[in-house]
Amino acid sequence: MNDCRQAILARVMKRVVIDHETGCWIWQGATSGNGRGGGYPRMCLDGQTLAVHRVTFVCTYGYVRGKKTLDHTCRARLCVNPDHLEMVTNRGNCRRRDHALAEVGLRDCDQREAAE
Repeated sequence: MNDCRQAILARVMKRVVIDHETGCWIWQGATSGNGRGGGYPRMCLDGQTLAVHRVTFVCTYGYVRGKKTLDHTCRARLCVNPDHLEMVTNRGNCRRRDHALAEVGLRDCDQREAAE
């Protein structure tokens, strides 16, 4: 890993608390808000606001290929651990989300957000 990527990861880790039970790196900084699709970690890097989980993934594994998204395999939106992220299609990500919601007895994101 080059020095630039190491410096970025070091900056991220200053705002992370590690959950030793799950291995999640829980972001303690700014997020994308509380609305639908919100709650994802955000940081400013070179004047751009970026999703922190994407930053850690790119620093560790390289760029996210076109038409791919990152799925939190741990199901924790605030987790920025690159080992808990998997590059998938949007369709695959939606399928996994729906499966996770069904496991807890909710049909869709609206029901989950109402339950929170």
